[in-house]
Parts: sequence; structure tokens; C-alpha cells
Amino acid sequence: MPISALRAPVLAGSGLTRLAHLARHAGAAVLACALGGGLLAAHAADSDTNTSGSTSYSSGGDSATGPIRLNTGRSTSESTQGAASSSSGQNALKPRYVPNEFEIYVNKQLGIDLQQLEEQQKLERQAERAGTLAAQSQTNTTGTKRINPDGVVRRLGADLILDESLSGNALADGPREAPADYLIGIGDEVQITLWGSVDADLRLTVDRSGRVTIPRVGPIMVAGVRYGDLNEVVRSRVSQVFKNFQVSTTLGKLRSIRIYVTGFVSKPGSYTVSSLATVVSGLIRAGGPSGAGSFRNIELRRNGQLVAQFDAYDFLLKGDKSADRPLQAEDVIHVGPIGPQVAILGSVNKATIGELKPAETVEDVLAMAGGFSAVADRERVTVERLSDRTDRRMVELALPQQLKASVGNGDVLRVFSSVNSELPLYKQYKRVQVEGEVARPGEYVLPPNATLLDAVAAAGGLTPQAYIFGTDFSRESVRRSQQENYDRALRDLETEFTRNTSTQRTASADEAQAQAARANNTSRLVERLRAVRPTGRIVLQLEPNATTLPPLTVESGDRLLIPARPNTVGVFGSVFNGGSYLLTDGSSVDDVLKLAGGPTRGADPGSMFVLRANGSVISARQSSSGWFGFNSAMATLPALPGDTVFVPEELNKTTFIQEAKDWTQILYQFGLGVAALQTLKNN
Repeated sequence: MPISALRAPVLAGSGLTRLAHLARHAGAAVLACALGGGLLAAHAADSDTNTSGSTSYSSGGDSATGPIRLNTGRSTSESTQGAASSSSGQNALKPRYVPNEFEIYVNKQLGIDLQQLEEQQKLERQAERAGTLAAQSQTNTTGTKRINPDGVVRRLGADLILDESLSGNALADGPREAPADYLIGIGDEVQITLWGSVDADLRLTVDRSGRVTIPRVGPIMVAGVRYGDLNEVVRSRVSQVFKNFQVSTTLGKLRSIRIYVTGFVSKPGSYTVSSLATVVSGLIRAGGPSGAGSFRNIELRRNGQLVAQFDAYDFLLKGDKSADRPLQAEDVIHVGPIGPQVAILGSVNKATIGELKPAETVEDVLAMAGGFSAVADRERVTVERLSDRTDRRMVELALPQQLKASVGNGDVLRVFSSVNSELPLYKQYKRVQVEGEVARPGEYVLPPNATLLDAVAAAGGLTPQAYIFGTDFSRESVRRSQQENYDRALRDLETEFTRNTSTQRTASADEAQAQAARANNTSRLVERLRAVRPTGRIVLQLEPNATTLPPLTVESGDRLLIPARPNTVGVFGSVFNGGSYLLTDGSSVDDVLKLAGGPTRGADPGSMFVLRANGSVISARQSSSGWFGFNSAMATLPALPGDTVFVPEELNKTTFIQEAKDWTQILYQFGLGVAALQTLKNN
């Protein structure tokens, strides 16, 4: 016996059993005439199209042992034919959002011109469509600074409602899972799967009478049935005909309904939406409230009665979607006029323009902006009241004492940053970098009144090799000041060089060539000087044998470098052998200079100087003479560890040939003058 013989169906009633027995022996044509009444016509129609309005069934298998197979063609009712279409203006382009006067005013407070931004975005869209460099360059033809769209302050809720990917898009209503309390209606498609004693996979559309028809079972009233109860309704009806079966029901394509959106919206009119649509999706389809429309006064009306009031702020700020009621056919969504408005700017998580309800306070407005930012000054907030026409429109509220203070229409709240303005020095904790010969080099945070001694103590104290006299102490505020003064001096120097070059006259081609060479050298010198950057070093006036630092108060950003004691002295510049030389006890600068061979012939000993390890400078010009010894103080100046002796090159020096040439020209001119005088005398 085949396995299928074990699955013989059990039909309810002996009449049906005899009928099935006759059908199996009489052939498929007789069975179709006896039970279906039109199976062949339905089958023929199904071969021409996938959406037939008739239903049919057939038995499963040609033996007496298989389960009964019921099947049906896909059907489409008249109510679903217009699902892809929409009424009055639904396929129109998304309208331009027009900000209200208060939005324009608030953005002007931030230096943003919304009209200019609109023109900028229009040019950018044209450039994007054109895809050419010529079109893209049009965005800069106005010569104005580009406005960052992210800096624009919008009404709370505009980012959601004005989403171009949702507005006017039928897919915004679905697909999504139908809730258990969804009421099945005319035009919905019901998918029914039966297995066991009966085998069926049906896709049925609810007809105008609210029924679906299952072959060999008959019609089932499903209109008005909750989706969660559908499975039990179908099971109850099929069990009147079959036994020993299982059933599963679900929804297929859902019906479309027509709704109306009126009031202060961007695109008022009628819309065809999914039967799963809610108030929010209906608003999005209509473009949301206009610049004059309210986000907090939205009504759902059904059959002339007020069904629900929807406050979009509950959904946007709290995630409360309980008032977002599902829509039914012929519902009306009405958006009222905008209420009192208030703006909040500054150090908040999202600057915004909110709509007020009666009795709302500063605390409620802060919640609309997402609360304070991480760097906000939480102790105060200023309020600019447009209702106060006097000179004093700005008031400051102390927080948290005045969080419950009332706000009015047109108020602009500002929250300040606590980091943009520096605290007084006596309140600031100092971040100091300590490096070099200390026990624990690193960065330390010190109390407001800390000194250099405290910084060294925080780093674990000095090591035995520390050279206090050579301490390099630099400060950021000093570096900035040095940079400003240095840049100013360079500008003055460059101006002076340019003036001298332009006013000098030349008597010969050689002088002109020499002047051009000097101008070129001057330009190179200025460029090299411009590349130099001040370090912000402060010279600590210490004695060479100092063992401790001065009690100088530190600032945030200070850097303290304590080097190890060196044992060399450097000699550089116009000397015969520049370099570093070991320092012996009792050596003077003159002794060290002799180790380098002394100044060259082109040197300028009168401008020689010594750079000490502590940053101070001693120059030969501070004494009465220079290298050639006329009671020079440099000859007896003791050399210290870390000194750098520099002998500059003499400037504006001339060769013997040049001097002879100049004297020859002078004598020649003098001789011509004498000859001329003698000639005049003879005459």
C-alpha cells in the first residue's frame, strides 16, 4: 500500500463522502461541474493573468488516499486598484518650506540669512545636476561666505516632517507588520494556509460584502474582525466541513483608504494611504505643518466628531506614540495655527525653536533643546523678551532657582559656555610640563598659587646632575606676545629696507648692480628671519652657582626644562675652527676663543657676544673695546658651562681694489675741476 493511503481524508457527512467517491471515478471534468461550477473558466482566466477574480479548487491526487487540495487564483478587488494613485496634488513636487518671521529673526541673531542660504542651495542643486566645473563655480560668484546649513536653527519637529525621503512617498506608510488590533476591511488580502486532512494555500480578497470564500467551505465574514482573532474565525468555519487539520492566516496586500489633511499644512488636500497609516504618517504625506502651522494642536476627526488630539512634542521629546492613532477611511487630520514660540540658543545639545503651551517654563524650554551641553554654564541663562519694548529687553535668570520662571511669545533664551571665558588666574588650576633632571618628568596639574618650586617638588625633586643656572623656562602667553612683537618688527624692517632701496640713486651701472644684489640679499634675509619662531623663554636671572629656582608663580601651559651640567663651551661664527671645546677651570672667554683660532680677517670682533646657558647675553659692545685689547672686558670674562661664543662677520666691507677705484674716480673728478678753474683764470 502506498504511504499516501495512510492519509485518507475524513469528510464531514456521508453525502460529501459519496460525492467525492463519484468524482474520483467520473473524472476531473464531471467533478468540476458538480462542485465548482466554473473551474474551467477560472483555470482559463488564470492562464491569461495572475490576478483573477474567481476562485476554484481541486482534489489532491488521483487516488482515494491523498488530502484534498484547494486552490484559488489571486484576486484584486475594485478598492485596491487605486492604491498606487493619489488624489488632489499627491504626486506634485514637494513645496518649498517657508520659514516664519520668528525663524528668520532668530537665525539673523546667529548671522545666518535664510534667503541667502536658499539661493546658495539652489545653485548647488544646479551644479549637482549639471555635473560640470563651470556650474559648480557659480556657487562662489556672489563673493559671499558660504553658509553652513547645519548651523540653521529650525522649529522643533521640522527635521522629521521635512524629510524629503518620506514626504510625498507612498512607501512611508509601509510595509510593516499589522498590529493585533487591526480591523480587517473591504479590499484587504487574506492569506490562508491549511494542512492535514485538507491542503490549501489561498490568497483571498475581502469582497464588498466583507467576506472571503473558501472552496468547499463557503463564505466567511471577516470585515470588522481583529487581525489577532482572524485565525480562530477561519478555524471555526473550516471545522464545520473538515476535521484533523491545521490553519494559519496572515494578511497580504492591504487596502488603501482616503483621508483628508486640512488646516495649516504645506499641502492640504485628500490622500490615499495604506490602511495601516497613522496621524504621523498622514502628516508626513501632506508635508507637515507649514510655517504658520502648529506641531502641538493637531486634531483627528471622524464622522464630524473629535476623536483624538495629537501633540507631536510628546512623540519627539518623550517617544510617546500613544496618541498617534490609526487612521480610517474618510478621517480628517486638522492642523491648527501655531502657538506662542520661543528660541533657545548657545550651549545646549540642539539649538531649536519651540512652541509653547500655557504655563510652560524655562525648564520645559531646556528640555526641548535636549538640556545643557557638557560645557554649559548651568548657573545662569539670559532671556531677551521681545514683548518688552524698553531699552532693557535682556534679563538674566539665576539657575536653578529660576527654572520655573515663565517664558512668553517671542522670547530668546541663551545659555553660555563655561569654557569660552577664562577664569581669573587665582582660580585656575595650572597644567605644567616638567622635564629634564628631575625624579619623575611629566605633566602635572598644580593648585592656582603654585610656583616653580612646587612644580619641581611635584616631579620628585632635582637629580644630582641638575644644572639650575641653565634652566629653560618657557611660557605660552609670553610666546604669543613675542610672536606678535617679532612679526611687527619684521614688517617694520622690511618697510625700511624697501624705502632705502627705492630712494637710493646710482651713478653707474656697477652701483645699480650692487644695489640690486643688496636688495636681493635683504629679501632672502627677511624670509629667513620670518621662518624663525620665538620660543617664549623667560630668562631666570640666576647666579651661576644657584641651587634653587626663584618662587615664580606658574601658568597653565608652562614648560620647565632643567638640563644636566655641561662641560663644554661652543665657539661659532667668523672663527678659524668653530665647534665645542672642553671647559677647564679658570678659563675666560678669551681663552676659549683662542682654542678656535681666534677671529678671522673678515670678522667683526667689536660685535662679538656670549650667550649664557640661562638665556642672558653679554656683548663686547657693553665694554670699551673689542678683540684688539684696549681694556676689553671680554678678555677677562670667565667662561661658564654651556656658554656659546659667537663672532659675527663684518658687514659693508670693501676690498682694496674697490677702495682704489673709488679714490681714483674722486681724484679724477678733482683734477677735472682744477683744470676747469685754471682755464677760466687764463681767460
